[in-house]
Amino acid sequence: MNELGELSNQLSVFRAKKGYSQAEVAKRIGVSRQTIISLEKNKYSPSLKLAFELAHLFDTGIEDIFQYNLKGED
Repeated sequence: MNELGELSNQLSVFRAKKGYSQAEVAKRIGVSRQTIISLEKNKYSPSLKLAFELAHLFDTGIEDIFQYNLKGED
C-alpha cells in the first residue's frame, strides 16, 4: 500500500498545558501509559474512538491534537 502522508500530533503540548503526566492521561481514558508514549512518539496511530476520547479530555477538536500531513506538503 502506498502511504500518502503521515499523522503527527500535539498530544504532549496539550498534556503539558493541563499539567497531566502520561500515566494520568492513560488512566483517565483507560489505556496503558505505553500507549500514550507511543502516540507522543508517533509510533502508534490512534483509533477514531481513542482520538475522540483524547479530544474530549482536553476539551478540543481531534484536528487540534492530530494532524495529517500529505507527503510533499510544507
